[in-house]
Amino acid sequence: MTPSETIAPVRRRAKRSTGGVSLGRASSVEAKRVAAAILEALAGERTPIQAAQAIAVSLPRYYQLEAAGLRGLLAACEPRPRGRQPNLDAELIALRRQNERLQRDVSRQQSLVRLTQKAAGLAAPAPPPKAAGKKVRKRKPVARALAVAERLREERLEVAPGENGVPPA
Repeated sequence: MTPSETIAPVRRRAKRSTGGVSLGRASSVEAKRVAAAILEALAGERTPIQAAQAIAVSLPRYYQLEAAGLRGLLAACEPRPRGRQPNLDAELIALRRQNERLQRDVSRQQSLVRLTQKAAGLAAPAPPPKAAGKKVRKRKPVARALAVAERLREERLEVAPGENGVPPA
């Protein structure tokens, strides 16, 4: 074998165009036409009046489109933070999953405590005492409810003596 036979053929790179191959693929024909007219006017190839006529808009509208395009260019040139950025939706989902898992853990631990107490013959712990200084007020009965209760009592008294002859105590 000769040395020329062992060398692999050299692959040539495809010629690259300015802006990359995928530039403008997702854009409409109209957007590409407006962008080209603005770039030509900014480069000095056309005057703003000629660019406005080329895209069939008034001169003030052309200047609005140019300003919007330049704002977009500046926004795209802003430095981006490095690395993966936090996704609030994903973080919310992860926190909800963690909350559910922790709630299951708590209920499992509570069950184990109850079983252990039962096995050891211990009584369940008393509930924590109410906060000092706060009195629990009894709910005042509603007058309407009292009137209905009184009517029901009267109906019961009227029906009951006829059945067995003895009024209820």
